[in-house]
Amino acid sequence: MNGFRVGEDDFELDGRPVRLLSGALHYFRVHEAQWGHRLAMLRAMGLNCVETYVPWNLHEPRPGTYRDVDAVGRFLDVVREAGLWAIVRPGPYICAEWENGGLPHWLTGAVGARARTRDEEYLGHVNRWFHRLLPQVVARQESRGGPVIMVQVENEYGSYGSDRVYLRHLADLLHSEGVSVPLFTSDGPEDHMLTGGSIPGVLATANFGSGARAAFDKLRAHRPRGPLMCMEFWCGWFDHWGAEHVVRDADDAAAALREILECGASVNLYMAHGGTNFAGWAGANRGGGPLHDGELQPDVTSYDYDAPVDESGRATPKFWAFRKVLARYAATPLPEPPPPPPSLGAPASAPLPTWSSLATVLDFLGSPESEHAVPPTFEELDVDRGLVRYTVTVPGPREPYPLSVRGLRDRAVVYIDGDRAGVLTEGTTTLPAPVAGHARVELWVESLGRVNYGPRTGEPKGITGGILHERQYLHGVRARALRLDAFDVPSAVRGVPAAGEAGSGRPGLYRGVIEVGPPGDASLNLPGWTRGFVWVNGFNLGRYWSAGPQTSLYVPGPVLREGANEVWVLELEEGGERVGLA
Repeated sequence: MNGFRVGEDDFELDGRPVRLLSGALHYFRVHEAQWGHRLAMLRAMGLNCVETYVPWNLHEPRPGTYRDVDAVGRFLDVVREAGLWAIVRPGPYICAEWENGGLPHWLTGAVGARARTRDEEYLGHVNRWFHRLLPQVVARQESRGGPVIMVQVENEYGSYGSDRVYLRHLADLLHSEGVSVPLFTSDGPEDHMLTGGSIPGVLATANFGSGARAAFDKLRAHRPRGPLMCMEFWCGWFDHWGAEHVVRDADDAAAALREILECGASVNLYMAHGGTNFAGWAGANRGGGPLHDGELQPDVTSYDYDAPVDESGRATPKFWAFRKVLARYAATPLPEPPPPPPSLGAPASAPLPTWSSLATVLDFLGSPESEHAVPPTFEELDVDRGLVRYTVTVPGPREPYPLSVRGLRDRAVVYIDGDRAGVLTEGTTTLPAPVAGHARVELWVESLGRVNYGPRTGEPKGITGGILHERQYLHGVRARALRLDAFDVPSAVRGVPAAGEAGSGRPGLYRGVIEVGPPGDASLNLPGWTRGFVWVNGFNLGRYWSAGPQTSLYVPGPVLREGANEVWVLELEEGGERVGLA
């Protein structure tokens, strides 16, 4: 039989056994001008395949409004030119440490816990999305001369649910839309995950970071026949804001990779190249054990993942350790890595002299203000990434009482009659000093990323309970939202009027120009800045936060130009004076 297929014990291509040596690289985390370089790095490491997710929320920001879905096809075309196969994981849920696990906020806000089930409303949106997306994949299948050899049904579903009717619907939907290459599922090597996440007739694969023999034994207990594959070999890990940077020793990871291959299995390195969570798309986790009912743990902007190809596309010691292991399984000598991307010619720094208050930015780029009995959630205000200003009045006259917030998600900077009164979080829900009435209370709440994994995926953001003065709810809450995609129109941002001199440390929008020589990859440093977002020449580099561990933002070389480069910084707490490129 010609073409790629799943055999009794091996993957087969034109009737011959083939081993997949794949690496994860997400097109949406890499600047498009750099796709070719990153894919060449994967080939040089010894891989013959690349795997990518597709984030639904990136491509359908509002129901029926699509944004650059063709990027999927363009990426797959570059994959074919690079001489690699492709594994596509279209979701609808992807996890991926991505905002809301890739599910649109408007969808989870509407269906709640019915997401990722057979629910008709949820499936109606999935059907429509797949009908729009899948032509990009179907036209590029291996049987049609393209690189796509496998497509995933959902993602790690056994870690979440057990609705096999839902999984079967997705498999049937993929087939009905023209997917003819083999389908697969991927789950942790545990009984409840494999039984909940796999379906008959679809290849089951396992995800793990070590202990290949034990993991494959567990998979074989559920699936006696079929190719063995670790669909996610976790060769590194991701970071959370305010936590330690996570690394994995290169020799330890190479030994775990060697064990997978010695089992006769195929593998997908997760990640081969992590890239960057540009534009505030980083997701979040929750601590608290299996139920994930603990504190919010927002993910940093870098998705370097301690991968063998680092965030800027350069080979690490892990790259060379993996290349040595993988070379034993290559049919021909491995190509040498391509030259590294050019770096910025010389460091540069500049002040950002133009400042506008957050209130002014909200007036020009935000939504109209609306009034509600209780605080609306971000979902009710149609906010995916961004912030909301909640305003409420403490009636008076009355003596000082504690002011607190129930159901606060993320982080709120609070002002009383225009003066900063403190910062509230899920763990600190009451202001340090009591508040007397009459008083105007403003709470600027920023989403730090929606949960992307576990039973609390899809939970609403913002203030999900109420604002209390002593035990009394304060009603008549006004809300105004600022979505990050409002900054996608540079002319609108340039039209925000300046409201004073910069350098005072106030929150607000800071703007300026930084001059550079020959452009190239760079790091943006923000000494003295606290928390917010940065744009360079209209490109959103993502969130910065002095909480660490990330201390600078990656700037892809194609974003910069020789000469003047426009910089915007939206600071939400306390601004600095200068920014620097190095």
